[in-house]
Amino acid sequence: MSFPVQERRLPSHAFVNDDNALQRYARLTEEGLYNLAPQEVFWQARYGPLKDHGYLLRPRYSPEWRPSWVGTKRDPTYCEDSIRLLHYQVMDATRLSDRELVAIKSFLKDGHELHIAQFFASLHDDDNHCVPIHEILSDPYDPDLALMVMPYLRPCNNPEFGTVGDVIQFVDQTLQGLVFMHRHRVAHRDIAVSNIMMDAKSLYPGGHHPIRLGYTPDSLYPVSALPRAGRDVRYLYIDFGLSERFPEGTSSYVLGDVGRDADVPELSDHVPYDAFKVDIFSLGNVYSKLFEQRYKNVEFLRATIEPMKRQRPEERPSAEQVLREWQKTRATLSESLLRWRLVPKTEPAIERVVNDTVAVAWEGIYHLKKFVG
Repeated sequence: MSFPVQERRLPSHAFVNDDNALQRYARLTEEGLYNLAPQEVFWQARYGPLKDHGYLLRPRYSPEWRPSWVGTKRDPTYCEDSIRLLHYQVMDATRLSDRELVAIKSFLKDGHELHIAQFFASLHDDDNHCVPIHEILSDPYDPDLALMVMPYLRPCNNPEFGTVGDVIQFVDQTLQGLVFMHRHRVAHRDIAVSNIMMDAKSLYPGGHHPIRLGYTPDSLYPVSALPRAGRDVRYLYIDFGLSERFPEGTSSYVLGDVGRDADVPELSDHVPYDAFKVDIFSLGNVYSKLFEQRYKNVEFLRATIEPMKRQRPEERPSAEQVLREWQKTRATLSESLLRWRLVPKTEPAIERVVNDTVAVAWEGIYHLKKFVG
């Protein structure tokens, strides 16, 4: 099944005007270039059961799907149903009750992920920056699997951070979230840029495509984000597949050379290490890779990152200590610095002069508006 399209309303770039190109697309379609990948067939099989539970997958995953461009002059590139999943374990869907975009993750029920995710979802606290869980569904075909329904989230660095204030908000929230997890005796064990997402609805009031992130929901037009400053952007930890919850009074030492952060020095399959100290190192590494290594005007982060990334785990501070020291650093930063653009270390000098001039002008406009009232 594909939604009927009024071709006269489509932009000109959505059509193929060259007969040779049109024949080429027709041949590629017939040869199966746009067919569902094997992993996508998994979700197509669950289209009906998910719809019965109130979640509608995109037309591509309907058992009745037929490419919408077949028999037309439309360019498949700009047909929403030509877009494949990037991460096959997670599917986007629309919740029928309110048209809200959600993410549905397929996972093994016998791991820690279900219990830890549900535990955090039950705790209502502003400092809780773990992804909320809307619902857990049994997989309709595989008794070893379950389907976790969560809010749809974007990567934390897409779009890129724009101002120093954006960085400060990110550090504030991710440190608060780490303290919250550790306070409840949970070590994430897989903190990385890809496992910190954001609720970016406020940046895209008109929405965006869930896979082709830089385009409108219909995939026809490029879409740009609003600035983060002054908008409600919430950063959330995801993926608790490697996480451990330690009962009060028990050791937090674990084994396993696991996780996305290969820079953690103590990871081992044979020598136990403190899982909480790994989280500290990994979050410090996130700050280093996202900000310190890329931008000139975030030098204030060094005082936070350096102790977090000490090679000897016992010399690293606890999450609460990191947060306390960060709050002291944050208190020394001027309000005007928060509004200043991030300056890439790779930015050419002449470009930096131009961009800084524009930034100064905008700062002057800000103060003028504030003065005028």
